[in-house]
Amino acid sequence: MTTDAGQSVASRPGQVIVLTGASSGIGRATALELAARGHRLVLAARRADELGLLARQLDPTGVRVIAVPTDVTDDASRRALLAAAAAHFGRVDVLINNAGVTVEKGWWWDDADPLRVLRVNLESPIELIRLALPEMRRRGAGHIVNIGSVAGRVATNGIYSASKYGLRGFSLALRRELQGTGVTVSLVAPGFVRSEMTASARLPMPGPEVVARAVADVLERPRAEVTVPKFYFAFVLLNTLLPGFGDWVVRRVIRRRYAHRPDAPSSMAKR
Repeated sequence: MTTDAGQSVASRPGQVIVLTGASSGIGRATALELAARGHRLVLAARRADELGLLARQLDPTGVRVIAVPTDVTDDASRRALLAAAAAHFGRVDVLINNAGVTVEKGWWWDDADPLRVLRVNLESPIELIRLALPEMRRRGAGHIVNIGSVAGRVATNGIYSASKYGLRGFSLALRRELQGTGVTVSLVAPGFVRSEMTASARLPMPGPEVVARAVADVLERPRAEVTVPKFYFAFVLLNTLLPGFGDWVVRRVIRRRYAHRPDAPSSMAKR
């Protein structure tokens, strides 16, 4: 397996993949895509019922797909997830950090616990990677895929963007830190796609399958960073060159999903 992002590698069907946030949205679509490509899956999420149903749908035998209810913000739960993967499959080839939350309504400063966004979106991936890395480095093989966001390039929501800017910086730096170890790191950054997290956004959006295919593809052809759908790259570039354009988009489009009344209730969406 090559360690250089961007270089072609042969497909390795049957890799053991730990996928967090697997019960809905991007995570569920990714599980379906990876199973269809012949990979073995350890599905993790807090919603045990939905997780179990998905695992049984993908593999009624429970041999190639297992469900491990997990709270990624809890250290013991993270350790139990990786221990279950090792006990059932013997190793973890790929870790996909997909679990994520955002403050869906209202402003982050009105939310009862806005720092949960940082714990789920940034701290938890770092801690899971820290737990998975020793074995990957020992074997000289592994792939870490972090699900970022276009919001990690174009700031729109203080806490959510902070978590995704942080995850992007961490992912790109980690890839360089691990050069020569055989462990590859990729960041997949979706724009708006249909999911629970974007349910209140008034925008035309593709389904989560477009992200699922990008994740599965990056395992076969590793890249440092992938923006999906691809047209969002133009938005990122325009925002970088013309910040006023990004202000206009936020003012005219994205802020529609926020409630601006002082007494508007806050809530937390998750995947």
